[in-house]
Amino acid sequence: MLELTDVSVHYGGYLALRDINLSVKDGELVVLLGANGAGKSTIFRTISGLSKPSKGKIEFMNKNVNGLSPDRLVQSGIVQCAEGRKLFPQMTVKENLLLGGFSNRKDKERIKQNIEKSYELFPILREKKDNQAGSLSGGQQQMLAVGRALMANPKLILLDEPSIGLAPLIVEQVFEVIQQINRDGTTVLLAEQNANAALKIADRGYVIENGKIVLEGQSQELFDNDEIRKAYIGA
Repeated sequence: MLELTDVSVHYGGYLALRDINLSVKDGELVVLLGANGAGKSTIFRTISGLSKPSKGKIEFMNKNVNGLSPDRLVQSGIVQCAEGRKLFPQMTVKENLLLGGFSNRKDKERIKQNIEKSYELFPILREKKDNQAGSLSGGQQQMLAVGRALMANPKLILLDEPSIGLAPLIVEQVFEVIQQINRDGTTVLLAEQNANAALKIADRGYVIENGKIVLEGQSQELFDNDEIRKAYIGA
């Protein structure tokens, strides 16, 4: 479904990503592990069209998508849920969800169905639909951010650090929903520092350090790797 081949990204004279080779098959849940600043968000920005590769190729659904604008990529089926949630705090929960469905705004019935689906995944959002997004707890804001991303009917959803700043119990709930989203047919690429939680739900994973992929494998292989456990799991 998604294929990055020898992708490099420069910010001025700084090489942020170097020769990235990464693939996500239709229906998979793949995790991208790495410390803060390793390059995870830059990979996501590049896939989403917010950063342009200086070399290499990005293919989605067997089509070259290099150079496509972010809005065209959303229409093609790639939707990012950014780190830090990026909600509109003064707008209500429902208004934030409606903004997520902007690309489908002419299809009123689909918008209605998608809002209902978000409420089913996250019942607390129905309860607080008229509350300002800024009044929600951190966990509720993360649920809203994921729900808003789903409003665009993604074929591939990019989830950037969804567990950051959340209590362990809330992380568990969010990751259960991510699994449910994947089971319902949406392919997932998940960027995480929380290797313990992410590897439990992922099919495969990649490890990135200093802008370069240094390891890849099935989730269990990575979980059993001593270096990964020391660096990211603490065991």
